[in-house]
Amino acid sequence: MKTAQFKVTKPGLFTTIQDLGRRGYQRYGVVVSGVMDSYAFQLGNLLVHNDRNAAAIEITIVGPRLEILDDTIIAITGADLEPAINDQVIPMWQQIRVRKGQVLSFGRCISGARAYVAVRGGIDVPSVLKSKSTYVRGNMGGIKGRALHKGDILFRWRKVEDKNSNWVSSLHPSLIPKYEEKNIIRVIRGPEWDSFLPEDQERFFKSVYTVGHQSDRMGYRLTGYSLTHKQGADILSDVITFGTVQVPKSGEPIIMMADRQTTGGYTRIAQVIAVDLRKLAQMKPGDRILFKEESIKAAHLSYIQRERILFILSQLF
Repeated sequence: MKTAQFKVTKPGLFTTIQDLGRRGYQRYGVVVSGVMDSYAFQLGNLLVHNDRNAAAIEITIVGPRLEILDDTIIAITGADLEPAINDQVIPMWQQIRVRKGQVLSFGRCISGARAYVAVRGGIDVPSVLKSKSTYVRGNMGGIKGRALHKGDILFRWRKVEDKNSNWVSSLHPSLIPKYEEKNIIRVIRGPEWDSFLPEDQERFFKSVYTVGHQSDRMGYRLTGYSLTHKQGADILSDVITFGTVQVPKSGEPIIMMADRQTTGGYTRIAQVIAVDLRKLAQMKPGDRILFKEESIKAAHLSYIQRERILFILSQLF
């Protein structure tokens, strides 16, 4: 049974409904989409005792204003956008009990770029190809395939009885990430690594790049040192994934993000390791990146460690 949970009185800059994405359809050209910061998203769901893939609200830089229509429990994770209930700032990374008639709002962007509002039971929107994630360019998923508008009503997937009214789930500080304006982003070499001059391969790891203003959920255009191709930037279209670093003719890298297309025709110099995608997701135009080479083995071990943490938390919560 679905329950009306939020009324959107202000939509924010770009607020959407997301889950972990539309997986299994890239062979047909269907974009995965889904959350930008899967770590913060999953922690939010675990805090409110949801499945890790339950649909939640993704907020970008400027938050919405939401009237609460039913008593429930929420958790806010990711970027610190000064969340507040009835204009009183509330803590993040823990359960928050909210009541009908209260208003959830957001203030300044203090750190990071994307915050998540997880609600007990999950957000109820139609599933499209086994996912509730919003892909705006394809007019797919979420609420009518678009960002939230003023007047939208958001429903919970089901009303869940609160059996532990005196128990508040929260996270140990060691599990809460800090978001920086300059990040070391670890990568492995891409399929076309040898398409670049040796001196540029070296400069790729020594140069500081800046996230450009032409950056969004599809990809981050970086400004900084321009790389030189040995024989041109174009390749036969081939697979790209979240974190693929392409280099077009301009020589300035582009990092493909959650809403990337399924294939691309530019040389792929590197691939961001999975556990560092959350760092990228929380970066804004003007933030800086220094790439660092990582081995495939180390990348795998980092991913296994993160998944182990999420699994343990899923058993505790």
